[in-house]
Amino acid sequence: MENAVKREIKTEAKKTLSISDLILIAVLLAAGAVLKFFVGSLVNIGGMKPNFIIAMYCLAILLIKPRIRESVIIGILAGAICQLFPGSPYINLASETIGAVVMALTILLPLTFGKFDARPLLCTLISTVASGSVFVVCLFLFMGADASSMVAYAPIVFFTAVINAVIVQILYIPLKAALKK
Repeated sequence: MENAVKREIKTEAKKTLSISDLILIAVLLAAGAVLKFFVGSLVNIGGMKPNFIIAMYCLAILLIKPRIRESVIIGILAGAICQLFPGSPYINLASETIGAVVMALTILLPLTFGKFDARPLLCTLISTVASGSVFVVCLFLFMGADASSMVAYAPIVFFTAVINAVIVQILYIPLKAALKK
């Protein structure tokens, strides 16, 4: 035993998203698109309805914890999917990218209270408000919307953020357990 060599286990930092991460992102974004198309048109309370695409990319980012540049790509993909729906062209590319980056940054905050992990709720709320705010500002800057319409969008953005936050909070725990993340 005189010549025993100490063995070291080297671990490398995660360099890229795994195939299972990519599949999860694709499935959640596809589910968000389907839900937005079918359920989003049915659930409309005073102009406020969930944006399932935002909710699903927030959920994906929360589950896989990508780096900022990967979150940018997720946001661009989500914005591209939004282009398939009626609305203002190209604005979602900016708004969803900002929303995804905000989500990636806010999940780093310690938002647990006792055993309750408030990150799904609070981070999705903040990300949806960021996305919606960028959307409204882009409407104003590029589509010629007037200031009164910007004010009218504020409660819609906020209540959509609340709906999305509740959806993500509800789905996070069972999905995290099912995916063993």
